Amino acid sequence: MSIADPTARAWVDVDLAALVANARTVAARSGSRLLPMVKANAYGLGAVAVARALEQVDPWGYGVATLEEGEELRRAGITRPILVFTPLQSGQTQGFLSATLRPVIADLPALREWTAATKQPFHLEIDTGMSRSGVRWQDAEALAAVGAALGSAPGWEGIFTHFHTADDSVATAEQWKRFEQVLAALPRRPSLVHASSSGTALLGRAYSSDLVRPGIFLYGGRAGGTAPQVVARVRARVIALRTVRSGDTVSYGATWTASAATRIATVALGYADGVPRSLSNKGQLEIRNRLVPLVGRVAMDMVMVAVDDTVAQGDVATFFGGLISLDAQAELAGTVSYELLTSIGSRVVRRYGSD
Repeated sequence: MSIADPTARAWVDVDLAALVANARTVAARSGSRLLPMVKANAYGLGAVAVARALEQVDPWGYGVATLEEGEELRRAGITRPILVFTPLQSGQTQGFLSATLRPVIADLPALREWTAATKQPFHLEIDTGMSRSGVRWQDAEALAAVGAALGSAPGWEGIFTHFHTADDSVATAEQWKRFEQVLAALPRRPSLVHASSSGTALLGRAYSSDLVRPGIFLYGGRAGGTAPQVVARVRARVIALRTVRSGDTVSYGATWTASAATRIATVALGYADGVPRSLSNKGQLEIRNRLVPLVGRVAMDMVMVAVDDTVAQGDVATFFGGLISLDAQAELAGTVSYELLTSIGSRVVRRYGSD
């Protein structure tokens, strides 16, 4: 892993070898080809760098959320299929064709617009219980109309659904049953059927089909009962030190009061960098191989922690990816690992290497 510039304020070390190792784990467990999700700037870690690293595992293609995310990968020279998971909206067809992107089709009007304009590939979304987008599994009228339109659609390459609770085996089995019923009712089975994200992909082959769509596990978040290799380590410098007296307060709103003389370190990382304000007075950072408590409210650019006399200005503090894991810090914040990763601010420098 590259050494951070000693003048750097805050950065995230991204271990691309660990990312690739996590991808290989998903491929081995699922027995299926990968469609890695690199949306939201690869969960905050840099879509172009991540996609280039994942070329080593020979994925089928990449998943993004928006047309613009797909265009960014194309400009960077990524040539594999790119599937855009926000459903195609009226008027977007030409943009997709210009960038050679595959749309997700979630309703009959979009299907008609795409097939009237082109024979290029698309994937059909079936809503089996997520209730977010896609043709509803129990809407017989809509399914019949879509099925009729698919009969003359040479670009129909794929079909998929999304499990709403991957760690609930009963709910997942029910959604899979609904999905299979829809498949059986359509005019043919397309070449690519997919349903599994990280959680179900890691459980084995039951729902793996032709592709699996790993996301959080690639980036170091737990899924499917499996611990991944650590990919991201968010770090920042200690920029100031002081000793406060008993009765002194720290940070906005004076929500923390020292019960005795306490050494306070200020770290150059705040909510604009991805530290949730919910961690005020309960988060932890790692400094000098020890966990230290966050005291006072998280500010936009800084947090304060209570430390001992061994801590010095310029020391490196780790927000997650060391003694406190991504998932553990997310739990303290009352959120999920996805949110911590995607909240890493743009001014936090991404540094790529391998431990």
